[in-house]
Amino acid sequence: MTYDRLVCANCAAPVNEGRCPVCRASRARLQQEQEQGMFAGLSPVMLVALLVVLLGALALLAHQTV
Repeated sequence: MTYDRLVCANCAAPVNEGRCPVCRASRARLQQEQEQGMFAGLSPVMLVALLVVLLGALALLAHQTV
């Protein structure tokens, strides 16, 4: 989620301007969420499933080239 279009419920200003403490806290939280990376929101089960799928694709590719 981006914060460029969010409006603060406390001061009715755009959150990205950070006019009040509520805006600044929301902006900091959203920036931190964006910095965590692509796989930060995935559960461990989803990461294991993704790894299994990737290993299966790699094994299939290796089997076809031999």
